[in-house]
Amino acid sequence: MIFKLSGGQTSPHPANAVVSMRCPSCKQIGTFDPIFQAGTNRQNGVTDLALTKQGNIQHFFGQRSCPNSTCLAHIFFVYDASKNQIAVSYPAERIDFDTTKVPPPVVSALEEAITCHANQCFVAAAIMVRKTLEELCADRGAKGSNLKDRIKSLGTNVVLPADLLEGLHDLRLLGNDAAHIESQVYGKVDQEEVEVAIDVTKEVLKAVYQYSALVDRLKALKKP
Repeated sequence: MIFKLSGGQTSPHPANAVVSMRCPSCKQIGTFDPIFQAGTNRQNGVTDLALTKQGNIQHFFGQRSCPNSTCLAHIFFVYDASKNQIAVSYPAERIDFDTTKVPPPVVSALEEAITCHANQCFVAAAIMVRKTLEELCADRGAKGSNLKDRIKSLGTNVVLPADLLEGLHDLRLLGNDAAHIESQVYGKVDQEEVEVAIDVTKEVLKAVYQYSALVDRLKALKKP
């Protein structure tokens, strides 16, 4: 059974009025507001729809807007009442990524990995993490006949903690089988693996491109 829930008033289900997420547009985390019909008061919001089974709400569907007054992004969402969390949203919620000082080809590859992750295409996301490493090696002049050799060369070109450098080899292997259809483990890259891979990649990019800029800002604060 599907029925309407008030978008502007307190509903029988407490989660109906509260949708918290990272905005896919401005990347800020906030509690998203109900959308209200033009020229009406806050009691006349756009209604949500609830899907029930045997009288219990299973999911509800609705629209919200970003609370950031400079953004106001419009989203559609499906909320899983049994788990008290958003099941899916459009545009999809994305992992945050600071692109400061990162070269465009590297940004493009990791942004595509994040887009694949947001849309639950985890094998594709793993492959694009590998592509990010390829672009990083190319930008830093790391040479080698394959990605393994180029990552080894990268360690002589940039200053990275040993653990992060080892992590790059783990990322290389993460997508290696996923990139080949004949592999027996094709398609076994899961959400958690991709999220960790993206987080490690972000830390590597910080170390390579952003720490020096942060130190330069600190030095600029020194008085003559």
